[in-house]
Amino acid sequence: MQHRVTEFFVGLLFGVGLILAGMTDPSKVLGFLDLAGTWDPSLAFVMGGGILVGLGAFAMAKKRTTSFLGGAMHLPTSAVIDKRLIGGSLLFGAGWGLAGFCPGPAIVSLGAGQPKAAAFVAAMLVGMAVFEIIERKQARQSAGAH
Repeated sequence: MQHRVTEFFVGLLFGVGLILAGMTDPSKVLGFLDLAGTWDPSLAFVMGGGILVGLGAFAMAKKRTTSFLGGAMHLPTSAVIDKRLIGGSLLFGAGWGLAGFCPGPAIVSLGAGQPKAAAFVAAMLVGMAVFEIIERKQARQSAGAH
């Protein structure tokens, strides 16, 4: 139970940070992507801050065998850039550019009752479900081929 309470407060802190940074406002994101128009560079500072925190957190995590809450550490091991990674990145970027949302801010905005966020989160959930269906189908085909 203590882990869930900690997870809740970490998520709450993350959501408040997104609100304070203006990342729950799609026009902020779209303004950053509008290089030829009224470019808003503030998202670059938010991303830069996130990258710095991430670099420090991953450097610290690599030296540990358990998380701060006692769970096992599961860090990515692959450094391969393949078609799936590139395709997923392009799809993520296209959705981000069209809607002005990425998953975290969309969920925070959904909680604030923004209708556009509800449509985005619904589409995101459908995309996740389609991915899972395709993955399971491919896993069954691979298992049957051996």
